[in-house]
Amino acid sequence: MKSEFEHIPLVKNDSKKRFEIEVNGHFAFIDYREMGSQIILVHTEAEPELAGTGAAAAVVEKTLCYIEENTKKLLPLCPYVFAYIKKHPEWKRIVDDRFEGYSKL
Repeated sequence: MKSEFEHIPLVKNDSKKRFEIEVNGHFAFIDYREMGSQIILVHTEAEPELAGTGAAAAVVEKTLCYIEENTKKLLPLCPYVFAYIKKHPEWKRIVDDRFEGYSKL
């Protein structure tokens, strides 16, 4: 993650069901669903003002850290998150091994 995002806090916005970071008044976020010990990441988005800044990657990394710290298992249904884990295979450790696409990570 780029250093400019390291000190920006991750917010778990329960009312909107998304993990988010705010950068200069703009948001990068991941929609999620929770089922017991699993967190399903559904969709990642960054507002147009954050395009190309690395904010989307930062919110993904911060969210993966949150999932690991809270001993949850991940179901990466979001294509962006799936691609991120494929590029950073060390994060496969938090993916539920029952996830349909597990062998493709």
